[in-house]
Amino acid sequence: MLNKRHCGILLHPTSLPGAEGIGTLGDDAWRFVNFLGGSGISIWQVLPLTPPAAGNSPYSAFSAFAGNPLLIDLEHLVREGDLPVGFTPETAIDEENIDFGRLLDSKLKILHKAATTFLEAPKTVRMQEFWHFCDTTEWLHDYALFMALKRRYKGKIWQHWPADIALITPEMYEKASLELGPEIGAQKYMQWQFHRQWQNLKKHAAGHGITIIGDLPIFVAYDSADVWRNRELFLLDTKGNPTVMAGVPPDYFSETGQLWGNPLYDWKNMEISGYAWWIKRFKQMFELFDCVRVDHFRGFEAAWQVPAGERTAVKGTWVKGPGELFFDAVSAALGTLPIIAEDLGVITPEVEALRDHCGYPGMKILQFAFDSGPSNPYLPHNFEKNYVVYTGTHDNDTTLGWYHSLNPAARKQVLDYLASDGQDIVGDLIRVALMSVANTVILPLQDLLRLPSEARMNTPGTATGNWGWRFSWSMISRNFNINMAEKVELYGRRQ
Repeated sequence: MLNKRHCGILLHPTSLPGAEGIGTLGDDAWRFVNFLGGSGISIWQVLPLTPPAAGNSPYSAFSAFAGNPLLIDLEHLVREGDLPVGFTPETAIDEENIDFGRLLDSKLKILHKAATTFLEAPKTVRMQEFWHFCDTTEWLHDYALFMALKRRYKGKIWQHWPADIALITPEMYEKASLELGPEIGAQKYMQWQFHRQWQNLKKHAAGHGITIIGDLPIFVAYDSADVWRNRELFLLDTKGNPTVMAGVPPDYFSETGQLWGNPLYDWKNMEISGYAWWIKRFKQMFELFDCVRVDHFRGFEAAWQVPAGERTAVKGTWVKGPGELFFDAVSAALGTLPIIAEDLGVITPEVEALRDHCGYPGMKILQFAFDSGPSNPYLPHNFEKNYVVYTGTHDNDTTLGWYHSLNPAARKQVLDYLASDGQDIVGDLIRVALMSVANTVILPLQDLLRLPSEARMNTPGTATGNWGWRFSWSMISRNFNINMAEKVELYGRRQ
């Protein structure tokens, strides 16, 4: 799909409008798909759909496989009878931003009520569907038990649970599974509802010619079912503590680097199993998405490892990853996969060689293009077809905010390159992206709506104020579809 000219929009489902305090997979998501189709846009790119853990970040999740229950549309549960007719969600707090703290408590309570109603009902066709999902979803019970235990232990990270549960034995696993049966059932119900709602939305998108690109973070959260149940696959000590942490060295985003805190993989141990855990993960991703962006692709060539206990990422070292051996194993198991390599940051010839060996397109960010002269690889005249071009990503300021943050000399460089008078600098940058030779262009909705910094999705290196932005339908101008469709047609990106 990435070998033809396309145009897409980057928008996480949590940013959709709606009355539940957060975007969901309900009517507004279906309307958004219709909106894309009417604009001639053929790609919808989302962030990870996993249940967010630390800082509400979709890149730090309680599971690499599970779906975010906050995305479940409650109105759909009313229509199915799991919530009472006339039910009004108490989660409609702020339609412009997400109040995660309040939302988590209120919506999860509602979902538990719906689960109880469903699980206590007489056997139905839906019940058969639910049990089929439970029986055929390999990762499900580990995740459901993990979340049930987190609920029992008041949200503590698993390493602070009682030792015989934290470092769980087969006997304790069976015992806890029996003791926590009702809560495990509720967690499985939420995953079933998430996955069926998502699959229905995906089918709707396919019917409108919309391809969905998902996002696969290379690392998983320490406080996750993945690490808890697969400690042997990570660089941990005998008590389950990380010996090293993931991050990146000082870069464009931070003078002290970014200390993500994720545990690092024990690649040697993973190789012994033929990378079985990863192959299951990729298989799951391609059940959810048509194409996948692999975040921090360079970590497969070499990862920045920071000793446990450091407060910044400055004192890290590059440690080799599995490289070609890994991707060859994935391809042997699953065939050729449509993958985008997020090749931003400190990129070496070795990383480029790995990307090219795999045949994956890399990324080009226009906001990075104007600080080092005509040889800057992010300038459009240096592009090739096998690239995915963005004005900015979820980690960047909006293009309008970015431009206003530049000093006068840097602004002049941008204006000169774009031959722009600055009246619609965002539109000028979008035009350059669309007319470039790159096959794929992905534009954040914030940029298409010309929004300022207040609409930024995430600021790397900050712990608060992220991931909460939402749009409203009133932001969409009456002529948006017509104008966008004309641009997509003009630059040969209409499918």
